[in-house]
Amino acid sequence: MVEYSAILIGYLLGSISSAVVVARVLRLQDPREVGSGNPGATNVLRYGGKGAAIATLLGDLLKGVVAVLIARELSLQPWVISATMVAVFLGHLFPVFFGFKGGKGVATALGAYLGANPWVGGALALTWIVVAVVSRYSSLSALVATALSPLYVWYWMGDPAYVAGSVVMVVILFWRHRGNIKRLLEGTESKIGK
Repeated sequence: MVEYSAILIGYLLGSISSAVVVARVLRLQDPREVGSGNPGATNVLRYGGKGAAIATLLGDLLKGVVAVLIARELSLQPWVISATMVAVFLGHLFPVFFGFKGGKGVATALGAYLGANPWVGGALALTWIVVAVVSRYSSLSALVATALSPLYVWYWMGDPAYVAGSVVMVVILFWRHRGNIKRLLEGTESKIGK
């Protein structure tokens, strides 16, 4: 029963939308109703500024880290920790507290990876940063880092349960970014800070 509790806690933590909370605290517009409509750090940066974006990013990272650390602290099996990673990610995408209208899950997934294995999280963060510096596209950075995540997970974590969870997150994250992928191919995607 503890296993399912950890997964549920992960989903509920993921359902706390940092972007919406930050917007309410700072009396900004609801991020789901402005800009790209995505309640994530990149959209908040575009209309709320760096401070609000950093707070959103940290909140999204933290909920991923905390959810996975709870599962790890309970000494649960890899499949439960992997399922908790997916659950916190899905909570961010489909938050029960915010009408199931969530973000794309990049920062929350990164937080989950950091909580599971700092080497994987660090490799993903470094990949994102390098691609962002070179391309200036947040979405492309997220897609490249996400595409590499199963390889990083396999190398540093090894267990098939973690690899399977990573693949699930890759598929869902690419699906959530389908509009971004289309705009990248058309050359109309917004660059970071624009």
